Amino acid sequence: MATQLPKRDRRQFLRDSAFATIGLAGVTGQQSGTASVALQERGAPSTAGSKSLSRQFAEWVVRLRYEDLPADVVDRAKGLALQNISSALLGAQLPAGRQAINFITEEESGITNGATILVTGARVTKSGAAFANSELMLAGGKWDTFRMLTHPGTAIIPGALAAAESQQASGRDFITAIAAGYEVMERMAADWIPTVMARGFHAGPVFSIFGAAIAAAKIMRFDEDQVHAVISLCTNLAGSNLESRALREGAAVRSAMLAVALARRSNVGGGEAVLEGPAGFYHAYAGNNTGELTYSFVGDDHTSFDKLTFDLGKSWMFLETLYRIYSIAGYNIAHVDVTARLCEEHNIRYEDVDRVEAVVNWLETQYPSPAFPTRREDTGEARPGSTRYYSAYGVVKRGFPMLAGTPDPPEVLELMTRVTIIPSHQMTLFGPRITIFTRDGKSYMRQATGREFIWNFDEEARRIRDIVPGLPIPASQFERLIAACRDLDREPAAATLVRLTLKN
Repeated sequence: MATQLPKRDRRQFLRDSAFATIGLAGVTGQQSGTASVALQERGAPSTAGSKSLSRQFAEWVVRLRYEDLPADVVDRAKGLALQNISSALLGAQLPAGRQAINFITEEESGITNGATILVTGARVTKSGAAFANSELMLAGGKWDTFRMLTHPGTAIIPGALAAAESQQASGRDFITAIAAGYEVMERMAADWIPTVMARGFHAGPVFSIFGAAIAAAKIMRFDEDQVHAVISLCTNLAGSNLESRALREGAAVRSAMLAVALARRSNVGGGEAVLEGPAGFYHAYAGNNTGELTYSFVGDDHTSFDKLTFDLGKSWMFLETLYRIYSIAGYNIAHVDVTARLCEEHNIRYEDVDRVEAVVNWLETQYPSPAFPTRREDTGEARPGSTRYYSAYGVVKRGFPMLAGTPDPPEVLELMTRVTIIPSHQMTLFGPRITIFTRDGKSYMRQATGREFIWNFDEEARRIRDIVPGLPIPASQFERLIAACRDLDREPAAATLVRLTLKN
């Protein structure tokens, strides 16, 4: 007669299965040093010093203190927290946001020791709250953007908020953690974004899982081995497919919280060369571990892994993060403001314009990738939502609405047919060269720098206030949220940011 095994519920089964797998990883990880040497002999690239990339990142993350952060890094962290939380406020009222809230609250009802979904105040698991809050931010459209195709804050901020609630972290802890998360993620992504996209992966979720996990691990005060374990687990959990387009940063941050939870409770170990090894992350997602690039923003065909950790903590790539203040494709935001500024400087009216030319970075014309563009900005007919449309909007309205629902002005729809987009391999991202030709035979040109949407906290607060009419909370409460973000370094509890989003 067969022996009957004890019954286990689904949660117990998943937990046991996960830790059994981790146990095996821990056993193999005991020889990680030897394995790393073997991988190097088989062709893995060298990195600065003798430590692997994940070890260098882990060591830096653990050592990082609030006092190490430059003033402009602190300011950017505060501003990006405000930007992404503001987006969640808008997103909570939209169908996609409500769908995410309903999904998580139905799946995770009855949770008491977890984290909070913004706006509603529902208590769910930390990973559930991170997922829902990410989806709210995505729905709201007021994201940040790094090198056009990634939006780090939509994963990093939700992960950090969930961790901060559970750990009762201070505002300074929160700032330090998200600065670490952004910096690691953006260094990992920088040169590789177009190449990863060309392989059918969406670079945003593929890289943002690392940023979200690093931020949460920092708040939870992980040691170096645990941070390395988190990075190792993220290489297993990263993903997002361009053909499907069904899951993005919400799934990434939920998986990041799983990686953090597993690393916290078990000796994961993991190979030392999980990022740069012959079978590591970059080989899987970029197709090689030698620095070869299929595409790049500026025409380079090769990069070096040494760049990922060079001057780490001294030179901050985080400061390249832009505010995507308009809820439109990031590469179009400069076309609104740069064209508007040119018209203001020379008092150019719609009636004066004969035609407009915009020279742009070539990758901005072939979304999501030149390997399989689903949207060409330089060919075909102009249409609402195209780059030509936003250039025309800048001329006609000298700005763009901060909230959805404004009818398209007829002048914009007419003028966009007289806008030409010219791709170039020499132009910086988000830095179009706009030339307006007027009916009197003159022309006026303005060259963008690519940094027009990098600003300090006060400018972010000024510009984001334009969304107040569309918020689910009173204007006075939103002002308190702005003040809490501005003074986050003096805030004893980062979870105050969550509380200030809740409807009374």
